[in-house]
Amino acid sequence: MPAIVSSVEKDSIAEELEIESGDVLLSIDGVVMTDLIDYNFYCKTEELTIEIQKKNGEIEEIELEKDFDEDLGIIFESAVFDKIKPCLNHCIFCFVDQQPKGLRNTLYIKDDDYRLSYLQGTYITLSNLKDEDKDRIRRMHLGPFYVSVHTTNPELRAKMLRNPNAAKIMENLKWFKENEIPFHAQIVLCPNYNDGKELERTLKDLTSLGDCVLSIAIVPVGITIYRKDSQLTRVNKKVAEETIDISNKYPKACCSDEIFLLANRPIPEKEYYGNFSQLDDGVGSLRALLEDFSSLELPTELKEPLTITLATSYAAIPAMEIITKELNKIKNLKCILSPVKSKYWGEHITVAGLITSDDLIDTVKDIKADIVVIPSVMLKPFTQTFLDGNTLDYVKEKTKKQFFTITEQYSIKELTDFLLSLSI
Repeated sequence: MPAIVSSVEKDSIAEELEIESGDVLLSIDGVVMTDLIDYNFYCKTEELTIEIQKKNGEIEEIELEKDFDEDLGIIFESAVFDKIKPCLNHCIFCFVDQQPKGLRNTLYIKDDDYRLSYLQGTYITLSNLKDEDKDRIRRMHLGPFYVSVHTTNPELRAKMLRNPNAAKIMENLKWFKENEIPFHAQIVLCPNYNDGKELERTLKDLTSLGDCVLSIAIVPVGITIYRKDSQLTRVNKKVAEETIDISNKYPKACCSDEIFLLANRPIPEKEYYGNFSQLDDGVGSLRALLEDFSSLELPTELKEPLTITLATSYAAIPAMEIITKELNKIKNLKCILSPVKSKYWGEHITVAGLITSDDLIDTVKDIKADIVVIPSVMLKPFTQTFLDGNTLDYVKEKTKKQFFTITEQYSIKELTDFLLSLSI
């Protein structure tokens, strides 16, 4: 895909040059860009020549002067301008393979692209990393990366990823160490595969790599009702407890919120999570939410009675129970906690990002509330569309209720600000 312009920033160089959505950046100083890494690198100069293809097909060559670190202000449709590097694995736990037909096309894409890992924090397995990729990573000293390690046992990793190249994980990670390339590690925990003694081995091996390992996240395997075989089992309370106890021996290792929920143990204090390096993987998100909530100003009384319901995931219950209790101390406010059970994926899928419109409707349609509060993670980014293709307007029509969407992932400040606007 070419370097297609999505939009330009206000008062930027690009706006001044009348670069528009739909235009294509062909080159900078004669170099064709392959991704945002190239773009950011070649923009760091005081004089440059850019070649732009306008929507009407005309090609413009523009010479310009700017400050060395000044950005052009172009926002692209994609971070990668050539072909995304596909995943060559066939992981036994792959979530993409456990989805029904009929969802958005983007949900079926399996990428394993080191560039997206560096630019956007997506996880890569390194099983398709080529010598030219390593040369570029070393030359440009890219990092940190997010690596799906799962296990450092070569035979077991090749079996779990169903790819013989996956066995080279420690070879690749040692190369990272030799070249001082930092990375975050992820372990998807699959009982009877990489838990217990195998988990201990993996954590020991990762610890041996020293400072290039920034953090280690341990998350439970997700199993939907669409899975066609029974070779995997879910993480139960016993496995969750054992995993927490093993990981506690290794300072850089953190279990996800869901593992603590499965173990029926309290969410750890903020010190446990260090820099909260893998929030998007569900590691520390509840603690981050509670820490933020503790800093927010709450009204003491509303002008008029108001009932709200917090539609949340089951995984978020430990934090949302605390928040609901505090909100109910506000006079004239009634706050109802409404966890959404996933009939679409199966009851064991408990994260907000996989909640569908119909499951949300089933949860809130009969609740007597003036406003239903939902997190934006239920929706496709920058849209009002749920995972199943239905829109928020569809949900409003079916429930006959008003909705309040919180856009920040680890804060409810938008909601508390709204309540303050209604206070005495």
